[in-house]
Amino acid sequence: MALVELRDVSKIYHLGGEEIRALDGVTTDIEAGEFISIIGPSGSGKSTLMHILGCLDSPSKGTIQLDGMMIHDATSRQLAAIRNRKIGFVFQFFNLLPKLNVLQNVELPMIYSGVSGKERRERGMHALTLVGLENRSKHRPSQLSGGQQQRVAIARALVNSPKIIFADEPTGNLDSHTGEAILTLFRNLSKEGRTIILVTHDPEIAAVTPRRIEIRDGKISEKVDPRLAGLDRQPMLAPLPE
Repeated sequence: MALVELRDVSKIYHLGGEEIRALDGVTTDIEAGEFISIIGPSGSGKSTLMHILGCLDSPSKGTIQLDGMMIHDATSRQLAAIRNRKIGFVFQFFNLLPKLNVLQNVELPMIYSGVSGKERRERGMHALTLVGLENRSKHRPSQLSGGQQQRVAIARALVNSPKIIFADEPTGNLDSHTGEAILTLFRNLSKEGRTIILVTHDPEIAAVTPRRIEIRDGKISEKVDPRLAGLDRQPMLAPLPE
């Protein structure tokens, strides 16, 4: 069984008497540990697909199974609980709270989960160690570079050990060198068995993933790069810039 199974999923909006199909009969599977990009121009449906895969929205038609659970008919409260337990998000603009230090920002998802203070600190420091920022735990976001802030956001996404991490244009606000380092970090997390889905409009970013889901007019086509698809999944940590 795949980690995620979409079957004939559509998302339909009605605007001014017109029917708009943001997604149109999408069927695909995502296996545990895959490193995937969802690519498409603005208005193609890629953000809608991410919202549905990420339990931020529900489809108008079709079925979705996530980690063995049928979720297409889930309520908003149920979707929120699933997101907190099974999904991590990393965004282009980091979304860190400026009045909290790095560790406190990373701990936030666990507060919503009811995790004790001691366990939050332990798990938060472990997540910061994974991204090479354990020595910045007491800093405020304003004291960090853009690349460091993005790594804090990745640590926050990792802290609840989610099944899937979605990264929405994660390098769009970074210089090219720092962006490459962030992509290397995602690649390494994938090699450790984590499921990573990059959402981007940039073909160069999509090219780093073994599998690419291209979406246009609400429909998808897929490509698998044979040079990348068989990469070893053994852990490999690359140095990251300060």
